[in-house]
Amino acid sequence: MRPGETSTAAPADSAGAAERAPTLRDARAPWTTLVAARAPEPSRRPPASTRAIVIRLAAGLVAVLVVVGVLATFAAQWLAEREAVNDAANVTDVLANAVVQPNLTDALADGDPDAVDAFDRVIRDQVLGDDVVRVKLWSPEGVVLYADEEQLIGRSFDLDDAQREALANPTTRAAVSDLSEDENVFESGGRLLEVYRPVWTPDGRELLFEIYLPYEPVAARSADLQRGFAGVTTSSLLLLVVLTAPIVWGLLRRLRGEERARADLLQRAVDASDAERRRIAGTLHDGPVQELVATSFAAETAAESATRRDDDVAASQLRDVAASVRGNIRVLRSLLMDIYPPSLTAAGIAHALHDLAATMRSREVTIDLDVQEPLPLSGAHEQLIYRVAQETLRNAATHAAPCRVTVLLRSVDGDVVFTVDDDGRGFDAGILTQKPADGHLGTRVLMDLANDAGAELSVASGPGLGTRWCLRIPGAGS
Repeated sequence: MRPGETSTAAPADSAGAAERAPTLRDARAPWTTLVAARAPEPSRRPPASTRAIVIRLAAGLVAVLVVVGVLATFAAQWLAEREAVNDAANVTDVLANAVVQPNLTDALADGDPDAVDAFDRVIRDQVLGDDVVRVKLWSPEGVVLYADEEQLIGRSFDLDDAQREALANPTTRAAVSDLSEDENVFESGGRLLEVYRPVWTPDGRELLFEIYLPYEPVAARSADLQRGFAGVTTSSLLLLVVLTAPIVWGLLRRLRGEERARADLLQRAVDASDAERRRIAGTLHDGPVQELVATSFAAETAAESATRRDDDVAASQLRDVAASVRGNIRVLRSLLMDIYPPSLTAAGIAHALHDLAATMRSREVTIDLDVQEPLPLSGAHEQLIYRVAQETLRNAATHAAPCRVTVLLRSVDGDVVFTVDDDGRGFDAGILTQKPADGHLGTRVLMDLANDAGAELSVASGPGLGTRWCLRIPGAGS
């Protein structure tokens, strides 16, 4: 049930509470959930161990190596292609100037078969080989004037932008070839380097000389560069690890020391707070409480003396003083229980609840206490139950007395359920689901405590219907 929702179904122990306390009214108010149960959040993340930090550093190093390896692969391929393209352009310039240009004839440009055969012999003897796999000679109109693949001679293709740019502005251009184009129908393999540059016939006509070189040297060069990058990167990272390892190890040791010092400081603060509470409780018990007890006895003795003297007025006044002092003693003892309940830490929640009930019974409150033992409760859960019991019983004594209160602590379906049920005049529980006023500070504290522990806190009350409180701690009873 979410905070603010109501249901007519009471917790599992409510029926038992009604049976054990027949004086409670039959008409019951619906339940209102103030805090919904949830999984408790850890107070703070546990510090990472040195082994975990080292593993994270190693994982980070591996990730860096992987990223650098991927980047090095792309960089090596780009550099290898760039080197290969530049080398291919230089080779093409040498072949064009030393072999092609001197053997160009006007008849070849006109498509004379004898001139084509003569040029073919020169190309096959001096150009084609392992380093050059294809040679073409183009006219500016896109006609293949010569190709070492005879089926291409005489065919026309559209020149691409780069080829037309090379003719318009005489330059040598090189790139990785797209073998999917129509002119490369007879090329095989995955990739080739394509280089072209203009050449001129004796009568000044411009032609386009094109060669294709194998891509394998590019791949081999890329692998060499990649290995070089990997070697330099790996050795640099390892050197960085060697140099920074002592620094990291020293920082980890210092961090661990500071964490231990912080934990010790917090523990000392807790111990000091607990000791201070014990000291205050002891001082109150051994000082003002004992003096008030002695004052009470002295007042009673003086009242008896006044009675023997037949001074009834003085006797009555002295007995009123003694009663007032005893009331203050009860208040102080109740305060001592609030400050430091020794039975909670020494004997457990059952004895602490019995002691707490004993301090309330003299305040026109009849308490029926039923606690299931043993319950596998942690110290934090016992503190929560005790705090809820303090606040709800104090409310019953302040706002519902004279009344009868039934207190139950049970394990139900793996959960611990704590209920406080009184037959007092009750109140409108709806105001607690809106914005609690300053007068409900204790209720707000209980809601915060239950929320921090992941517990569920519900209340059922109405004018003339008594008040029921229910604290459910999930999984605490398993």
